[in-house]
Amino acid sequence: MATPKSINLALQGGGAHGAFTWGVLEVILAEPGIEIAAMSGTSAGALNGAAVKSGLSQGSRALALETLESVWEKVGAITDPAFAPWLGLVSPQVLSAALETSLPFLAGDAYSRMVSPYASGPLYANPLEPIVSKFHYEDICGQTGPDFFICATNVRSGKIRVFSGEDISPKAIMASACLPTMFRAVEIDDPVTGKSEAYWDGGYTGNPALFPLFTPDLPRDIVIVNINPLTRDEVPTTARAIQNRINEISFNSSLFRELRAIAFVQRLLTTGALSGDAMKHVLIHMIADDDLMGQLSVATKTIATPQVMHLLRDAGKAAAEAFLRDGIDKIGEASTVDLRTMFE
Repeated sequence: MATPKSINLALQGGGAHGAFTWGVLEVILAEPGIEIAAMSGTSAGALNGAAVKSGLSQGSRALALETLESVWEKVGAITDPAFAPWLGLVSPQVLSAALETSLPFLAGDAYSRMVSPYASGPLYANPLEPIVSKFHYEDICGQTGPDFFICATNVRSGKIRVFSGEDISPKAIMASACLPTMFRAVEIDDPVTGKSEAYWDGGYTGNPALFPLFTPDLPRDIVIVNINPLTRDEVPTTARAIQNRINEISFNSSLFRELRAIAFVQRLLTTGALSGDAMKHVLIHMIADDDLMGQLSVATKTIATPQVMHLLRDAGKAAAEAFLRDGIDKIGEASTVDLRTMFE
């Protein structure tokens, strides 16, 4: 049997759209020719990464798959095959439009724009807490299995904080997914300063953070699972479409900055202006479905519906299968994303 190819996974955040990454991970975990060396996740990416790390740290891909499914069932997915035929009957555009005009979304959206999450007083509860508290953190924080990094944004300084090892906790995952208009900032003690720091969603500073994956002991290949559309052909003209595109651009900006830096280093290494001993030649791959994501919106990110998650999971599986079919031979050899063209 050939030696498995090692990759690093960079898992984007995007609310319920993280079900796409669930599908991607199912395919990767079922592929014996691929080994996950490290993961960096933000928001839903952190949730998916924690599930995978929990299983792989115990040496079990099957357990990682079970944990993933359990997490998304708690979020609201239906995994019973008997329901599958009717889940995909409605198109993504229709589902998205229905959610955007639904009373629960409109009321919740208006409320979050006018009322602070701190206004709920003692009634406040983070909906992620019951889910993330069930993880086995002795496994997630352990040294066995892939390295695992979670990104959050320090509210006071605006700087990124990357949690790893024993710093990972339920609060770290909740911090990584903390949208400030919906949830209170998550307070976590800083071991360096000894002070309690407040954190918001990691997507503002790293969605996901790539730099923890640059260390010499990790493989060169970074596979980004992208769930925020990088481009949209149409210019948004409605208030909600404009707000949705602003959200996408802001949550992709940190990723673009790191990819631009990688492209610059790649060019220096290729031309010989920089020694390979001085800088790692990172290879970039991407698994995405911009066509599907372009049909969805912030409403489908916010409201977790079984139909949307079913569509996303299946799309993630298809995208991952296409990547393995067309790009697995490039792993360790070359990037499958042309960064130079991306930034021209």
